[in-house]
Amino acid sequence: MDKQLRIALAGNPNSGKTTLFNKLTGSNQFVGNWPGVTVEKKEGKLIVDKEVVLTDLPGIYSLSPYTLEEVVARNYLIEEKPDAILNIVDATNLERNLYLTTQLTELGIPVVIALNMMDLVRKAGDSINVKELSRQLGCPIVEISALKGDGVNEAAKAAIAAAKTGKTIPQHSFSGPVEHALAHIEEVTVHNLPEERQRWYAIKLFERDEKVMESLKISAEVKAHIENDIAAAEKELDDDAESIITNERYIYIGQMLKGIYKKKGKGQLSASDKIDKIVTNRILALPIFVVVMWLVYALSMGAPIGDGGISIGTFLTDWANDVLGGAWLTDGSRAILESWNVAPWLVGLISDGILAGVGAVLGFVPQMLVLFLMLCLLEDCGYMARIAFIMDRIFRRFGLSGKSFIPMLVGTGCGIPGVMASRTIENERDRRMTVMTTTFIPCGAKMPIIGLIAGALFGGSTWVATSAYFIGIAAIVLSGIMLKKTKMFAGDPAPFVMELPAYHLPAWGNVLRGTWERGWSFIKRAGSVIVISSIVIWFLTSFGSVNGRFGMVDDLYEDDSVVTDEYIAVVANRMGVPEDEVEPMDDSILARVAQPVSIVFKPLGFGDWKPTAATVTGLVAKEEVVANFGIMYAYDDQDGEEELEENGDQIWDRVAEDFNAFSGGHGKLAAYTFMIFNLLCAPCFAAIGAIKREMNSRKWTWFAIGYQCGFAWVTAFIVWQLGRLFTGGMNVIGLILAVAMLALLLWQLFKPYKEAQTLTVQ
Repeated sequence: MDKQLRIALAGNPNSGKTTLFNKLTGSNQFVGNWPGVTVEKKEGKLIVDKEVVLTDLPGIYSLSPYTLEEVVARNYLIEEKPDAILNIVDATNLERNLYLTTQLTELGIPVVIALNMMDLVRKAGDSINVKELSRQLGCPIVEISALKGDGVNEAAKAAIAAAKTGKTIPQHSFSGPVEHALAHIEEVTVHNLPEERQRWYAIKLFERDEKVMESLKISAEVKAHIENDIAAAEKELDDDAESIITNERYIYIGQMLKGIYKKKGKGQLSASDKIDKIVTNRILALPIFVVVMWLVYALSMGAPIGDGGISIGTFLTDWANDVLGGAWLTDGSRAILESWNVAPWLVGLISDGILAGVGAVLGFVPQMLVLFLMLCLLEDCGYMARIAFIMDRIFRRFGLSGKSFIPMLVGTGCGIPGVMASRTIENERDRRMTVMTTTFIPCGAKMPIIGLIAGALFGGSTWVATSAYFIGIAAIVLSGIMLKKTKMFAGDPAPFVMELPAYHLPAWGNVLRGTWERGWSFIKRAGSVIVISSIVIWFLTSFGSVNGRFGMVDDLYEDDSVVTDEYIAVVANRMGVPEDEVEPMDDSILARVAQPVSIVFKPLGFGDWKPTAATVTGLVAKEEVVANFGIMYAYDDQDGEEELEENGDQIWDRVAEDFNAFSGGHGKLAAYTFMIFNLLCAPCFAAIGAIKREMNSRKWTWFAIGYQCGFAWVTAFIVWQLGRLFTGGMNVIGLILAVAMLALLLWQLFKPYKEAQTLTVQ
């Protein structure tokens, strides 16, 4: 082959495009970002021909540049000019999918249609005259089932053949007034362009597409000339130009399908419709959603099998913690290093620092993989699209846009792409509000925190993990309602249109690939950011000033001339603990820095230096919260002969003991407020960087961080203070303040909306 062929894969969201791409390219994929934007770019070499590169365009409904995905797809097709387009079309929803097809055939690029889900069409007793459909559209059509792999190679070969010899000429035409205007526009503005592209550009100019006008550099005189033609057509057809084109495309498609697509059960409900009558029912939808998510968290993060639970993830995590947090890794490495006579400080760095920190985080990977597997299953079978539909119904009731829920779904894996997904929201106020609140949803990095609290203090209670998810959703909804009632964010929400795909059995290849990609991303962070952070934390916890002398605190505490009884009494007073509970780490750099800061968290129930240090370092990476605990609790005694625990679980037992100690016996409540604060406060540095890029403003970025931390603190404060009404030890002043804060929040929630059109933060 003389040159490398490039084929673009285009289609609607949920049409099976990702499944087809994976089938055609297998492991020959490479992922990056489109130039200048952060939308993921996937390319791969075809299995049937390694000289052909397939580019997977973002899922789009049309080539009108309303969303970032549509802009990316259109720019690629217009500017890069691939050799052919493989257009995947959902055969069960022809009318909606062919709207994009009619636009693709106008680009002057050879088009081949992969008619997907034909197995479902036949199963329903329906029939499609594929030969006639191909004739009327003017392009080859190959029947496929991407899920089963039927016909996919034939579709690829047809696209290759079209790229070499094919040419697609659009067969459809518009009404007389439109065609008259298009002819004038072609003659005046685009006659110098390649003939096969003139019609597409003329249509876009008729629609008053600003980006096309800019790219063609049309003079004001020419604009005024073609505007007369457009206005004449609008007057005759009594509609605006863009709506005219849209309506006429659908009229053409509808008339074409009358003699081509015959439905056996016309007027009857499909299996998906029957399921949706229950799943999306106004009364049952939310309870079903709660049960589904409870089951997801029960399988991934609940009580383990053998302890009366059903959690596969926790069962595997318990084993992983024993290995990574205990004897096999940390204790084993210590024994080996000491047998090699390695310097004690280096033994501590490797065993108590790097391996204890990274091992504490990696121990929760099984839970995360099971969780990601469950979420990928829900996405692939079509249920997640229903959740977006359900949440849109709820969001719009409170003046919010359902589009804000899509970044939430993306953010369950990682907050960074969740923040970037807000770009699809056209309304600037809604977009900024979504950027501010998306990271409230528990991402993969927060899962170890949830797993730690649920396992260490609540015996693996399923409701702890499930409540964490719904606390994130509630925080987004409540924040949206309150922010919408301020001048900065007031206004009508952006419209949200989403097509619900038919339910189908998950494609295990897609599910496993999605699970692995999310899990591997987390593991890579553990191998980079968390390793570096663990080294820093180990240094800060191992070194400090003891009675005027600087060094490793363990060594200094062995010297009786340095650590006297009087000095122990001073440290005990400073730390607020009994003298017999003073540890060498209480004199570490980290303890001395974190102890004054801990006063901020005392009203929240966890005002001790250890959870304070974990919370602050969690700003670097949320995984560091658990890594920090793993390092700080890796010691067993305080007499200078530290030995690692023989069982990783015992470390988490010590965490539970400490929470009970510094909270005055309210360990579970304190741990729960600790979890709430760390879930809702500002995300990791990488996500903050994404927020800054999307906000494109320092003031907006700081406003977002301030709001997140403030909302997290107030929420945790209310839960802690009101919670002690039920656990005992009520603080009257704290209770009064909590009630006042709650009343203020309720007032902001229920006060009437006041529309405003100006933004005050620049």
